[in-house]
Formats: sequence, C-alpha cells, structure tokens
Amino acid sequence: MVNAFETVILKMRDLGMFQFLLPFMLTTTIFYGLLRKSKIFGEEFRAITVNAVVSLVAAFMVWAAPIILGVNIETSMASFFLQGTSATLIILVGLMMVSMFFPPDLAAELKGLNITGKYGSGILIVGIIVAVGVALTSGLAGLFLPAGWQIGTGSGELLSPDNVSSILMIVLLLGTVFILVWGGGGKK
Repeated sequence: MVNAFETVILKMRDLGMFQFLLPFMLTTTIFYGLLRKSKIFGEEFRAITVNAVVSLVAAFMVWAAPIILGVNIETSMASFFLQGTSATLIILVGLMMVSMFFPPDLAAELKGLNITGKYGSGILIVGIIVAVGVALTSGLAGLFLPAGWQIGTGSGELLSPDNVSSILMIVLLLGTVFILVWGGGGKK
C-alpha cells in the first residue's frame, strides 16, 4: 500500500521537480545571496534587480546543462543531500557528546577557541574530508569527470562507495582521537 507522502513525492518526480525545479530554485537562491553579500553591483535599489536577473540567468545556465547533455543528476543530488544532512547530524550528535565534558555554555567555549590557530587547520581538514567523502559516495564527483570515466561503482574497485565510506569513518575516528589527545594536553 502506498501512503500519501510517497504518492506526492513520486508525482513531483514525474513532473521533473527534483530534476530541474528544486535544484534551480536552490541555485538561484545561492547565487542571489552571494551577489547580495559581495555587493558587486552596488548597494542601491537597482542592484536588487540586477542581482535577481543575474542569479536567474546563471541558475538557468547551470541547470540547463544536465538536461542538454542528457545527464540525470536527480539521483546524485538526492543522495548528496541525504549524505550531507547525515554528516551534519553526526557532527551535531558529536558536539552534544563533547558538550558533556565542557562547561554548560558550549557555544561560548567554542567561540573562545582560537580557530585560526591550532584548531583551524584540523577543522578545515575534517571539513574537506567529509565534503570529498560525501561527493564521492553520492556520485556527484562523477559529474566532474570526462565522459566514460568512473570513480568506482563496483564492490571490487578501490574507490567504491563502500570502501570510501569505510576509509572516511576510520579517518574521522582517528582524527577525533588525535584532536582530543592533542587538544587535551597542555595547560595542566
């Protein structure tokens, strides 16, 4: 038996909302926000219109490419956002667990850390590893390769999604232990 949510999602898929409309809206919003923040076209009222037109045109150009080239990005994008959300939730749960060892106001403690110092490079490296892992395992990295190349889809390949996930988990666990040991020894 099919529930109502599943029916709605399948109907939205049939209408092409996941293939074009929703990625187009997201890309337009990101471009518009970046243009507003950078103030390339100025701060006056006219810049709002220019920012909107430029972001719409750029988003159409970006999302016309998969349709013109015949690339199905729907599955990769859904997998990417699912894995990205999962990685974010894992980080949030990790922060909740770490907060047991910090004073009550964890946010203030994190602000007090010198992010540009010894923790900055560790945070940057972990962020890059998570981003590359999500891109590889979701299939989005394959979109940047020339036609015919594959990152690895079979279970016997070195960069198969299972192997990449396993390597990333080992690196994250070892990195967490390293950060806890490195950050813990000092002022006592």
